Amino acid sequence: MTTPRKSFGSDNHAGAHPAILQAIAGANPGDAVAYGSDQWTAEATQRLCDVFGARGAFFVFNGSAANVLGLSLMLRPFEAVVCSDTSHLNVDECGAAERIIGSKLLLVPARDGKISPELIAAVLGGRGDEHRVQPRAVEIAQATEAGTCYTLDELRALSEFCRSRELRIYVDGARLANAAAYLGCELADLARFVDALSFGGTKNGAVGAEVVLLMRDDLLAEARFQRKQQLQLASKMRFLAAQFNALLTDDLWRRNALHANAMARLLAEGLGSLPGVALKYPVQSNAVFATLAPDRIVKLQEDWSFHVWDEGEHVVRWMTAFDTTEVDVNAFLAAIRHTAA
Repeated sequence: MTTPRKSFGSDNHAGAHPAILQAIAGANPGDAVAYGSDQWTAEATQRLCDVFGARGAFFVFNGSAANVLGLSLMLRPFEAVVCSDTSHLNVDECGAAERIIGSKLLLVPARDGKISPELIAAVLGGRGDEHRVQPRAVEIAQATEAGTCYTLDELRALSEFCRSRELRIYVDGARLANAAAYLGCELADLARFVDALSFGGTKNGAVGAEVVLLMRDDLLAEARFQRKQQLQLASKMRFLAAQFNALLTDDLWRRNALHANAMARLLAEGLGSLPGVALKYPVQSNAVFATLAPDRIVKLQEDWSFHVWDEGEHVVRWMTAFDTTEVDVNAFLAAIRHTAA
């Protein structure tokens, strides 16, 4: 079932970009060797490695699987992951990391979705003590769960700190395209500070396609086996790879993200003239977080799809996508204005 109006609930609600569907159809005729031994996978893998400066690229079906795979390559059974208390890894993945990797999450409070060297340092006590879990990996999201983006200087500071403490960095890049579009940088600029990261396709016009990029040779040896054991080895991998070939062609990934970000800014700017609405976080990607009275939230949800982020503080999250239009945004703003009547 489709929603009668454009959904502001998630960029996952959007359909597939026409170029993605064309790429899938183009990969369909004839037979191809399974499990990634095909021309589309070879091409996409090489292109991704070139764009990111990566040592390897491994396709998976969803973002949670990407996070589990990337982190599993960094950790031994007694080692832990340092992450934000609001991270997708902690809040929205049903304990996948804990069950599948078997690793403890060490949570730190995040301001505007970001963590800092100081916050990480606070949970490093007990290293070397055999009675304590040993911190080994740091997980961040780019863009964050609050829609904010780490600057290149912030990433550099995190990288220098983690390297000095023998910690590895993994980036949940479900919305990496939106972050690169906001920062005006290349994907390689974001990747060079970390050990592994995901590059999300699904939230940017693709269909159930994500990829894990490995930046270090010493992570490569186990990646194929971990992916298979974690049930993420696609038999018809050509259809995942073809989507990334489309996203990389003429920087479709960036054009989609720039448009989604622009629609979020348009929405945020429109809120400035509306009574009783206040932005919660800076709008730096395709997410707008705002506070709105509970009765207005209920009224608005009668006709529009969106997520209540924090019921206690009456914070809502409005997401835009590659196919959100100015007409959609203006109609939504009119509906928000109407709830004040």
